[in-house]
Amino acid sequence: MAETIKARVLLVDDEKDFIETLSNRLQIRGLTVSTSTCGQDALKLIEKEKFDVVVLDLTMPGMDGLETLKKLKETAPDTEIIMLSGHGTIQASTEAIKLGAEDFLEKPLDLPKLLEKISEAKDKRILISQEKATEAIKEILKNRAW
Repeated sequence: MAETIKARVLLVDDEKDFIETLSNRLQIRGLTVSTSTCGQDALKLIEKEKFDVVVLDLTMPGMDGLETLKKLKETAPDTEIIMLSGHGTIQASTEAIKLGAEDFLEKPLDLPKLLEKISEAKDKRILISQEKATEAIKEILKNRAW
């Protein structure tokens, strides 16, 4: 049996059937999932709740995936973001990585690969949080001259 991933995931994609199916498949595997069908709603959710990972579609009407990625990283810089696209280009994937995406996956989606990427992103987020906490403790001790 596969290892259960404990992560809070936000799925952002304008394809309602896709996002509903993916949400159900992730929840069955023990993940806590919220969904959004547009970038603006995703930004509102990320301001209210903490997510370990955002799975974000590249091509959406209105605010596209790259613009949403930029704003998500401004609002929640420690949140890991995995980009998805059914018609991605090398240029788009390179731009997404430069803007702070953890990875870029193509549709149709390989669920085991997505689960692996979510697990890796969650582990990276935990490691970064621990490093920040360690640095904060060192700074406190330094200021107290210990």
